[in-house]
Amino acid sequence: MGLQRMRWAFSQECSSLSQIRPNNVTFIGVLSACAHNGLVDDGRRYWSTMQEMGIKASMENYGCMVDLLCRSGLLDEAYSFVTSMPILPNSVIWRNLLVASKSSNRTDIVGLASKKLFELEPQNPENYVLLSNLYALNSQWDRVRYMRKKMKDNNVTVVAGCSSIEINGYLHKFVVSDGSHPEIKEIRVVLREIADRVLRSGHKPWTAAVLHDVGEEEKEIALCEHSERLAIAYGLLKTKAPHVIRVVKNLRFCPDCHEVAKIISKSYGREIIVRDRVRFHRFIGGSCSCNDFW
Repeated sequence: MGLQRMRWAFSQECSSLSQIRPNNVTFIGVLSACAHNGLVDDGRRYWSTMQEMGIKASMENYGCMVDLLCRSGLLDEAYSFVTSMPILPNSVIWRNLLVASKSSNRTDIVGLASKKLFELEPQNPENYVLLSNLYALNSQWDRVRYMRKKMKDNNVTVVAGCSSIEINGYLHKFVVSDGSHPEIKEIRVVLREIADRVLRSGHKPWTAAVLHDVGEEEKEIALCEHSERLAIAYGLLKTKAPHVIRVVKNLRFCPDCHEVAKIISKSYGREIIVRDRVRFHRFIGGSCSCNDFW
């Protein structure tokens, strides 16, 4: 219903050009909405409409289209779009392209995108981590070690992932495998219960999210103590329904933890809201408001 309203509102605006004329900012909102909902055909149509109306595209407009194509798995089209841009792509666009290429064998895209990123932002730790993670996903551990050494040599420091939850007016912060919380024993009991329910649901852990050269069993254990999962477990421990579990994470939601949060919301009958670096995620009854596009 929300998407239908968006389409209707935009069509109304476009049909009332004598009163309000859409500009490039209007299209940023529309294209962004298409990207976050996987509406590729709609996005292409709105892009064509913008060109037909003679509206000059900004870097943000180009970024929205690249984001739409990358999120929808259209890597070749995204690559062609980027390389044919009349303006020089910024770091956000190259980073989106690099993220989208992580599950492909397109070494040409990885090479070009990473080269451009380091030219534009040589001191941005996110670029080092992103490329290192991409190598780890493909078990290229020598390259992972090389990237870590390069970070050290260039004095690049990484911001640690952290998730927080407020309980009774107190803010509780967690990092991965955090054993410092005074109630960690009770939290781990909840984590084991969650793991049992997740196993019974048929979910298979996405161990590729653990970017270390260890065995599958160790990776599954590591997933169970990601910061967002610790925070959600603490919310389950300290609150009861209908209280909403609200978590804030400073980095992007782990894909496996995202799937587990959906299972938790259904299994425990709880509403969970997580704000990560990208967007809000609202989990109810086994589904997320992002529709797995984020």
